[in-house]
Amino acid sequence: MSLCQRCNKAQATVHLLDIIPESDEKRERHLCEQCAAEEGLTTQKHESINEILSSLIKQSSGAPQKQDLTCSQCGMTFREFRANGLLGCPNDYLAFEKALMPLIERAHNGGDRHVGKVPQGVGGEPPRYSKLAQLRRDLREAVDAEDYERAATIRDDIQDLEADDG
Repeated sequence: MSLCQRCNKAQATVHLLDIIPESDEKRERHLCEQCAAEEGLTTQKHESINEILSSLIKQSSGAPQKQDLTCSQCGMTFREFRANGLLGCPNDYLAFEKALMPLIERAHNGGDRHVGKVPQGVGGEPPRYSKLAQLRRDLREAVDAEDYERAATIRDDIQDLEADDG
């Protein structure tokens, strides 16, 4: 790690790339939090994804119907999830879907899908459960939009996918 280029005392945690329009010259600057603040630059507090999710979970509604949700495979309750912030098995995403979706959407600024990188060598078709979850979300959106023809098509796709597993 490098020292702040301004005060030469604290560790540089703010890294800037200034581009000077007239010459297209690029200038890198590395500042500590305090020097960046003195220059009028604001920084966001860095929180781990676990801290963010724990915060969102604690803020979410404690409605009894959500608290009483239980996973049929591992037996975890939504109340336990709220207490420790960790899910017990992959089925928990489906068991707690209605309670989790608002949390996930808030954590992703309205998004409900992973849009980052896919591990090397994974590629190909998404796993069956991901496809089912996406189809269920699409079905909910179609019903909410009162697009019943599209909803019926999506329903049939869900039934076909579930029958393939059966």
